[in-house]
Amino acid sequence: MSTAAWLWVPITLWAALAQTARNAAQRSLVAQAGTLGATLARFLYGIPFAAAWVLLLHELPATAAPLPTFGTSYFAWLLLGALGQLAATAFLLAAMKQRNFVIGVAYSKTDALQVALFGALFLRELPASMTMVAMALATAGVVMLSLPQKGAVLEGRPWTSAAAWYGLASGAGFALSAVGYRGAALRIPETSAWLAGAWGVLLAQSLQAALLGGWLAWRTPEALRATARAWRVSTIAGAMGALASIGWFTAFALTTAANVRTLGMVEVVFSYLVSRRLMREKLAPAEQGGLALVVAGLLALGLRL
Repeated sequence: MSTAAWLWVPITLWAALAQTARNAAQRSLVAQAGTLGATLARFLYGIPFAAAWVLLLHELPATAAPLPTFGTSYFAWLLLGALGQLAATAFLLAAMKQRNFVIGVAYSKTDALQVALFGALFLRELPASMTMVAMALATAGVVMLSLPQKGAVLEGRPWTSAAAWYGLASGAGFALSAVGYRGAALRIPETSAWLAGAWGVLLAQSLQAALLGGWLAWRTPEALRATARAWRVSTIAGAMGALASIGWFTAFALTTAANVRTLGMVEVVFSYLVSRRLMREKLAPAEQGGLALVVAGLLALGLRL
């Protein structure tokens, strides 16, 4: 197997690790700027880092190349990815506002399976059978980790509630986002994966910062002021978010969205190592089973590679 054929693996692992760090930074920012303010910081404060990466790649001898030719179809796919990501965040917030929000979060984790569906429909990229097995195992594990543990009570009919539908919509948004970014990268085949990923991050985050920033300026300007006051944490969140997105976009330029999103579930393992092991907290039996399924799914994907 050539180097290019498996290069997406370490890039995806790096993206998942950087995203874990970004989530930790955003978590501390939510208390100061709110969820949407913290989300904006991820996009807005990441733009300088994305721009610096683009400039660096154009200067390095190994990656130097003329400016890519962006056509209408490229921006259409990029817009799908950017809007899908914003919509997914909005639906996830809506799910969290419901009484059975944990079910909504669990359903949002079906995005990897939905990536396979949308990738087949829109990009004609059919996942291999072992990839589907890996996705099913890892998704089942993530859903188990998202469910409430003993002592938690879910009221009504949680699996058919509004939270469940919001969760599914959130998963669909994240799936369409991955497919959109993959589709955009395929529209500039003459460009290296490094530059395709770098330009995708810069353009997508600029669009998202403009849209979300405009919304917050209209509805909750205090959130903008809060992110500015917490500029240190906002900068860290933006930097790590840009590094994670650079990894995701570059991986999308190298292989199918289904492969990337399935391996990207290793982020769950990283997150649990940080939040549980380093804090010396024990995993509940159901959490242990869920984590084991995620690992089994990742191993199954490894066998397919």
